[in-house]
Amino acid sequence: MKEVIVELSIVPLGTASTSLSPYVSACLERLKEAKDVSYQLNAMGTIIQGPLKRVLELAQRMHEVPFTMGAKRVSTTIKIDDRRDKPATIESKVKAVT
Repeated sequence: MKEVIVELSIVPLGTASTSLSPYVSACLERLKEAKDVSYQLNAMGTIIQGPLKRVLELAQRMHEVPFTMGAKRVSTTIKIDDRRDKPATIESKVKAVT
């Protein structure tokens, strides 16, 4: 099945603290439940690899997490790399520039 690579950043706004780590951790738990995608957490977001429909479904589930934790507003940024001329992976993209 064709896979995409997505960069996802979820930022809760209107929280009681400037620390976002509890929200990031809770969003990451949703991602860990998904056994059919690969992911890599980084300092500013998360890279997810999998079928487009599945990755977008997970992005929506993760976007909802901060609301369940009391956030009043959530800003989610999604960048999609959908390469159709040859297979690509998270690792191959990094290797291509290092």
